[in-house]
Amino acid sequence: MTTTLITGANKGIGRETARRLVAAGHTVYVGARDAERGRRAAEELGARFVLLDVTDDATVEAAAKTIEAAGGLDVLINNAGIETRTEDNSVPVAATVTADHMRNTFETNVFGVVRVLHAFLPLLERSAAPVVVNISSGLASLTHLSDPDHPAHFYPGIAYPTSKTAVNMLTVQYAKAFPGMRINAVEPGFTKTDLNGNTGTQTVEEAAEIVVRMATVAPDDPTGGYFDINGPLPW
Repeated sequence: MTTTLITGANKGIGRETARRLVAAGHTVYVGARDAERGRRAAEELGARFVLLDVTDDATVEAAAKTIEAAGGLDVLINNAGIETRTEDNSVPVAATVTADHMRNTFETNVFGVVRVLHAFLPLLERSAAPVVVNISSGLASLTHLSDPDHPAHFYPGIAYPTSKTAVNMLTVQYAKAFPGMRINAVEPGFTKTDLNGNTGTQTVEEAAEIVVRMATVAPDDPTGGYFDINGPLPW
């Protein structure tokens, strides 16, 4: 039995990924910082709940102890993420972004990934086929954002794409450090979720496809890559 932890899994892409992996036979832990919402989601999905706020050392460490005591971990999906938005659902642009905007975004999207990885790497190293999936974004691609002919070029925000580019670098460096693990970053696509004020153009069912695919890779599959549903993406 494969045991999987998904951070930020009480709603959106994380929840749909949990649903799909439960259906595939995984023992899934729904990680959520809101206990009531997390428990409810886990009950509805046939999963297990674990209190986990990626910005809080104590909850992350406690979650690792809980999952270790229950038998260990095989797959970690770093799904929890935020995008700073204003009251009118716009994003801070170059002229308005502040260090606090950047710090707040990085605390969840980057430092949260490191915090969770640090706590769960010992468990993953004991797995026969450990897998890590880091949820990135197409907006993390320096190639695409610097290309005036690519749609991503016109995204004006600063904090979110910068944080996801950092996630891509984390993916590369951790994959090199732990060659026995399959560690990859994925771009789910512009999905209708609370993260973007439900302005996305695709469903969570569509978005979860690449996440599930990369969560179920074999030990000889690629590692240290950046993928969307159609294949590798340019850094």
